[in-house]
Amino acid sequence: MASVRADGRVERGDRTRQLILGRAVQIASVEGLEGLSLGRLAAELGLSKSGVFALFGSKEGLQLATVRGAVAIYVDHVLRPARSAPPGLGRVWRMCEAWIAYSRERVFRGGCFFYAATAEFDARGGKVHDALASAQTGWVTFVEQTIEEARTLGELAADTDVCQLAFEVIALLELANAESVLQKNNLGYEKAARAILARLRAAATDPALLPSPSPAAPPRDERRGRA
Repeated sequence: MASVRADGRVERGDRTRQLILGRAVQIASVEGLEGLSLGRLAAELGLSKSGVFALFGSKEGLQLATVRGAVAIYVDHVLRPARSAPPGLGRVWRMCEAWIAYSRERVFRGGCFFYAATAEFDARGGKVHDALASAQTGWVTFVEQTIEEARTLGELAADTDVCQLAFEVIALLELANAESVLQKNNLGYEKAARAILARLRAAATDPALLPSPSPAAPPRDERRGRA
């Protein structure tokens, strides 16, 4: 084992694995997890198929590793920025801002990796389905806990239905992502942000803790300069 470490094979293997997963998460976000194959990744990255197989073992192994890789990226772009804000409504809103930026800036080329992958596997069984279900449960739990912190601190009304509010926030974010990807524009993010802010302000004990809502955007024809 010491000789393996000494000649750098472990480190090279780790770098190769990260290289493969970096490409895999992007492919899967556009074409789905079923669009992944060991041979395709080997060919695109100039690697041997046997070497890729040695790292992942099977297509399912590759898919599971891709889901785990996507979770790590999601944590970096959404959860960590949210946690950087103090608990309370400020953290709730920072979480929403981070999610919108994650989708709008196309951290994954196909928009939200998990929105697409969940739609692909939601009616299936198996390990990949279970991994995606676990990732979704983790995200929902994080949103609920973040909102509950604000309620416990007295920044949301005591009778706030935390689970319902989390559901509405997530639904608005995901719809903005779906509209942006399908229509190839960013209009949904502004609408989602306004709707979430309105919902949070309605439940807040002090709406001043949240940003003021931005004015509604003009109708599309008006933005194009038509009467």
